[in-house]
Amino acid sequence: TPDSTNWWDIRKYLKEFLSDRRVIEVNPIIWQVILNLFILTFRPSKTAHAYKKIWRKQSNESPLLYFTKRQAEELGNNIGSENIIVDFAMRYGNPSINSRLNNLKDKGCENIIILPLYPQYAAATTATVCDEVYRTLMRMRWQPSLQIIPHYESEPLYIDALIKSIEKKIKEIKWKPDLIISSYHGIPKSYFEKGDPYHCYCQKTTRLMKEKFNKVEIQTTFQSRFGPQEWLTPYTDKTLEDLPKKGVKNLLVICPGFASDCVETLEEINIQGRESFLGNGGKNFDLIPCLNDNPDHIELLDELINRYI
Repeated sequence: TPDSTNWWDIRKYLKEFLSDRRVIEVNPIIWQVILNLFILTFRPSKTAHAYKKIWRKQSNESPLLYFTKRQAEELGNNIGSENIIVDFAMRYGNPSINSRLNNLKDKGCENIIILPLYPQYAAATTATVCDEVYRTLMRMRWQPSLQIIPHYESEPLYIDALIKSIEKKIKEIKWKPDLIISSYHGIPKSYFEKGDPYHCYCQKTTRLMKEKFNKVEIQTTFQSRFGPQEWLTPYTDKTLEDLPKKGVKNLLVICPGFASDCVETLEEINIQGRESFLGNGGKNFDLIPCLNDNPDHIELLDELINRYI
């Protein structure tokens, strides 16, 4: 998350994010020229505009930071003790993984468990968290023992929590959805072809959701593509444009790949996506919130962590 919505904080955040070799797999010399001359000159303004729409003004923080804090607090209430400290970090932005790991070491932590908050593994998400953890440990003369919790795309508690969130939203609205879009963050198709299992894990999550909830059809799409190359399809934005022409007028969207609501869910889907769907002839649209700090989400995270304690 960026520290604020001002241009320089957004630029700093984007530079860290888009300099990650796992996120952008192109020639690093060419990419640094493109990144510094073009992207970091023009994109921060657009990104800042998106963040301003969803920024939590009362606490002056992004929704992602707010909900991640809450998750850590609730987990601390559940499993925290004199012997167990629950803390959180951001892969890009603050608090950094490096600062938090060093802080835990300074507090005397000898056994550290890392839970990457990405249900579906991808090299550009889970693996880059691991990279940063390992880089931090490489600089430590004294190292703690380390365990990293893997992906959890098919955990029963995770699927149950998603289904409960769908059912809760359907009870709240006064119309019946014709379709539910299950939108995941995309990755370039070339990453999948090189062997990244992310696409398979997303499809698995949707399949398990369908097995438990058959009242409304659920369809998988992929959002947030960046640059000219082909990404995983079908694209969420194109799907939202086309659905009203196919007779889908009442739509719910769920984003199972995000542990917390963030700019991708609140701005890209609930603002841009809503406008696109309704502007192309849709009648009703709503976003099912991410699991955030829901008790059943905390129960899931608690269960995952306790296996490693």
